[in-house]
Amino acid sequence: MSLLILIADDDPGIRLTLSDYLEISGYSVITANNGTEALNLLETYHPHLLISDIKMPGKDGYNLVQQIRLRPEFRLLPVIFLTQRDSTSERIRGYQVGCDIYLPKPFEMEELGAIIRNLLERSQAMQSEIRFLPDQSTNVIESQEPQLPLSLHLTNREKEVLAWLVRGLSNVEIGQQLHLSHRTIEKHVSNLLRKTETGNRIELVRFALENNLYS
Repeated sequence: MSLLILIADDDPGIRLTLSDYLEISGYSVITANNGTEALNLLETYHPHLLISDIKMPGKDGYNLVQQIRLRPEFRLLPVIFLTQRDSTSERIRGYQVGCDIYLPKPFEMEELGAIIRNLLERSQAMQSEIRFLPDQSTNVIESQEPQLPLSLHLTNREKEVLAWLVRGLSNVEIGQQLHLSHRTIEKHVSNLLRKTETGNRIELVRFALENNLYS
């Protein structure tokens, strides 16, 4: 069964061009012409990836992604912004609301295809790891302390960050939960990667699972 991609864009030409390219590439595609319609399709079909414009009538892309990230079932959904807005402040806002990639128009279709493959591969790997969690709740961190290997020494704050990482939250979302800046969270994540000798977030999640952090 092919992976499903949702395209949200008020430009019918963009929707058609993207749909044709993605279907030729082997994906299934559904489309929406605004954020409200996109949210309804997300709830109905649960696609594997969202491609969204920012400027749309009614609910814009920023608002759409903000609402998506508040829903536990969509926290790990890969999101790509395709937009003509290319200022630094707008790119920063895009990442703050929860997009994974901010790709300005015009763009090369081959580059978009590579981005989509990379995001879907990472998402599928992460989902596979999360399935092994005894408790998949994204709303409450268990009160018991993680059982870490004796040779590993993590601070209490690093344990908190790791717990939220395993549950799929972004650095910005973890910062909101812990009332810290996303840059501070990035430093804690870097320390976790160094201490666990892992190379990326997926390997870090795998480390947490293999060492029974939630037992």
